[in-house]
Amino acid sequence: MSRLRLLVILSVLSIIGILAVQAVWLRNAYALRERQFRQSAFIALQDVADEVAQLNRFTINRYAVTQLSADYFIVNTDAPIDPATLETFIQRSLQAHHLITDYEYGIYNCETDRMVYGAYVSTSGSAGAKTKNLPKFPRYTYYFGIRFPNQSAFVAGQLSGWLWSTVAVLLVVIFFGYTLSVVLKQRRLTEVQRDFINNITHELQTPVSTIRIAADVLQSDAIVQQPDRLKQYARVLSEESGRLQKQVSSILQLARSERTGFSLELTAVDLHELMTSVAATFAPFVQLDLTATNAHIQADRYHLETALNNLIDNGLKYCDKSPCIVLRTRTENSQLIWSVNDNGIGIAPEHQKAIFRQFFRVSAGHTHNVKGFGLGLYYVRQIVKAHGWTLALISEPGKGSTFDIKSESERQTGVNERISKKLTQNFSLIRSFTHSQFLP
Repeated sequence: MSRLRLLVILSVLSIIGILAVQAVWLRNAYALRERQFRQSAFIALQDVADEVAQLNRFTINRYAVTQLSADYFIVNTDAPIDPATLETFIQRSLQAHHLITDYEYGIYNCETDRMVYGAYVSTSGSAGAKTKNLPKFPRYTYYFGIRFPNQSAFVAGQLSGWLWSTVAVLLVVIFFGYTLSVVLKQRRLTEVQRDFINNITHELQTPVSTIRIAADVLQSDAIVQQPDRLKQYARVLSEESGRLQKQVSSILQLARSERTGFSLELTAVDLHELMTSVAATFAPFVQLDLTATNAHIQADRYHLETALNNLIDNGLKYCDKSPCIVLRTRTENSQLIWSVNDNGIGIAPEHQKAIFRQFFRVSAGHTHNVKGFGLGLYYVRQIVKAHGWTLALISEPGKGSTFDIKSESERQTGVNERISKKLTQNFSLIRSFTHSQFLP
């Protein structure tokens, strides 16, 4: 187990390291592409300034471009320029430097001391978010400003190779994580199966050994002369064979239910009468507190009785004092609630969900001396789920456990069925009326 834990830790650290390195590479690649974009934009706009100078037949300062922000540049022209001509120069220069992206520009008017908005030029033909008030620059008299609103998207588009490699790395990481989770799940299932085989071997060996001993005794000639002893061993054979049959039946039944689900034979069951009968079987450890006004439900009596027996049996096994189990019923908001309360060792919060899993057994405290397959509570949950009821557990270590099951009484079930039937009839009448009035 320590080796597997070390493998998991190293795998997680490796995944984190790969993702961190990929993130650093991606950030550095973006910064490099952004710097290249600015340099290309700087050179392209410098070429525009040179073209304007040639048009006006004068020589301009080589450094005519000033960057005011990440996406905004000022270009000194030292002479007025026609907007249409300027746009032609800009578009031609940007294409020459492979800067195919949206831009907007404005020309400074020294007479009015404001930026005159030129146009928003889109490569896709759709207008973008325009900035009417482009910032001015006090050092030049004749200049224009240009902004690249989609600079980030353009730079990210240049990183398609890096993005695809990042996606590939993420897919590999996800696949590796899934494989690791499958391996851990398979290991847990292997451990559960091993524990189950150990439990079932121990549980089945006890009645088989007892039956074999009793059979050997009954085969002796002297036993015929001892009728009381003969009856005793015959009773042992009957009890142990019944116990063995019950264990095998529970395993086969759960295996069958995993494939096809529980096949319920619903009948009218008086829950109070059933609880009274079950309590008599476990007397004197079971008490009754039956206060529900109507305890008649639609249920499979056999499965319901087996579920009750499992809950009571758990309460008896997992108790370190004189057992006291209370079967309760009550009615809340026309809903029947019945519960099984014990004074056992209780269940820790971290185990309260896991105990309903198949073959799960708490491996701490007093439970290592308790026999069983770890199927009892799993069976209870399956039965409750098959009936459409809800199961809730309230437990604290050292304070016992309470299993609450919420189910509708037979009367409420009948009311719900009648309401549903009435609604269906009303809907049919409304639909018939609509068809007769509006359809030819």
